[in-house]
Amino acid sequence: MTDEAPTMCQRSDRLNIVTWERKQEDIDNPEHQVRLNRLKHSANAHFGLGVYIAAKAEVHTDRLVMGAQSWIAGYAIVRGDIELGENVSINPYACISGKVRIRNGVRIASHVSIVGFNHGFDDIDTPIYRQPLTSLGIEIGDDVWIGANAVVLDGVKIGRGAIIAAGAAVAKDIPAMAIAAGVPARVLKYRGEQTQAVKPTETENLLREIGEKIAGDWRAVIRSYEKGSVYRSPDASGNDVESVRHLCDAIEIAAAFGEQVTEFDAEKTVADLQAMQDSKTGLFFDASRPYVSPPEQDPNVLYNILAVGYALECFCTAPKAPIAFVEDMSANDLIHLLENLPWQSRAWHCGATIDAIATALYFNRRYFTSGKNLAVLFGWLVLNADKTTGLWGEPTAEQGLLQPVNGFYRLTRGSYAQFSLSVPHPQAAIDSVIANYRAFETFHGKDYNACNLLDTIHPLLLCLQQTDHRQDEVREIARETLRRIRGRWQKGRGFAFAEGHPPGLQGTEMWMSVVWLSAKLLGEEEHLPFRPKGIHRFEPADIVGGRVPT
Repeated sequence: MTDEAPTMCQRSDRLNIVTWERKQEDIDNPEHQVRLNRLKHSANAHFGLGVYIAAKAEVHTDRLVMGAQSWIAGYAIVRGDIELGENVSINPYACISGKVRIRNGVRIASHVSIVGFNHGFDDIDTPIYRQPLTSLGIEIGDDVWIGANAVVLDGVKIGRGAIIAAGAAVAKDIPAMAIAAGVPARVLKYRGEQTQAVKPTETENLLREIGEKIAGDWRAVIRSYEKGSVYRSPDASGNDVESVRHLCDAIEIAAAFGEQVTEFDAEKTVADLQAMQDSKTGLFFDASRPYVSPPEQDPNVLYNILAVGYALECFCTAPKAPIAFVEDMSANDLIHLLENLPWQSRAWHCGATIDAIATALYFNRRYFTSGKNLAVLFGWLVLNADKTTGLWGEPTAEQGLLQPVNGFYRLTRGSYAQFSLSVPHPQAAIDSVIANYRAFETFHGKDYNACNLLDTIHPLLLCLQQTDHRQDEVREIARETLRRIRGRWQKGRGFAFAEGHPPGLQGTEMWMSVVWLSAKLLGEEEHLPFRPKGIHRFEPADIVGGRVPT
């Protein structure tokens, strides 16, 4: 066997994958120079000295600028309006698209996606592919290394010398010299810091303490409220009552640990919950509690849409039939209902009503291909959001912003958060929620309850998905909330809904959700052994597992 020099074709094939082995003779090769000249015309390209583009690279740009000694490997895709500085390397199968500016010495690993544009999706009546694109652009500073399979989203700036770990999803700016990882990416440390064991933060220690206490006791808690085949527990008023809501609270507590199937007879529980659904209205009626007529205006009946519907989803099933009362309304009927709610005096009740309507439409759309009134609902909400407060409804003389702030949580939970849509005025809403929190002096006495704190933390977390407005203040509110929850768990009984109340299932499930949402707001939820499912999950509905019922 003799060693033979590779042919020019073999050499070109190899350089598709190991492009860093290029030599001056590869750059000067006539075939390569023809390729560059062709791209000057077809891709509006401008090249510095020593640029190399592999034969199987896909370059389809409106404008491409490449600085000296930069290269693009084979099977990479480069499209849009792209500027590369000097000594930039784009490895095989990377994809760079949209408006992207990359400075000198940047290393982009295989299978990285840098996406400098976004699809419009706000109009739920228009298919996404027909909605206009937006492009804020991406800026990547000098000497950045982006690891394999990382994703960088539109609008992001990555500072000089930063390292993005493999598999990270970068949705917010990364400062210079930072090492960022995770989904979404967050800064772990900075280059140049001495490598040493990382000391747990105060918040991490606090979350571990709270989490371990709950994890070791939650089973005893839910069983302490089980009375034969029913659940009795204090409600938000402190009254001990039998209610299907308490069964659903117990299911969600177990589901937060992924243990709903081990703690409940799934087949019987699902059958019992589905049997509550009325065949005519699609509503769920609790035999232990009388209802106000008409039932679709009874707050307890409306809440059962959430309680029972999400409990069924915890068992990967769903209501057996559509929730007909929201489908049977005409657009005018729905608008009439919305406009005649008591927005001036009871905005929380109004928000709770919309929460139930939106959730009914979610179940109908997801499991029964209906939900025709969604466009009417969101259209009305957009038109009636207050630009000054970011809320719906009016403050009251007695409670100030409390009613519209708490109504904002219920309203957006079932609508904007559930359907993964942007709230209309996030900065104004943050201002209002913080103002309400301060006006009540961070809630004390009878005002210190799971509802007021949940209705503070969830809106702030939701709005911070769209803006960084006052984020440092918001994070301090989350830390303060966690500090105050510490020590409130009562062994074998759980959390009390409110100061001075006995503990119960409702308080336990809601305060567990407040803990997790506060941790999520701080980016430290991984230190908790549970994650809310059902009503207080934070993930949009379209990524939560379920199935069409048979």
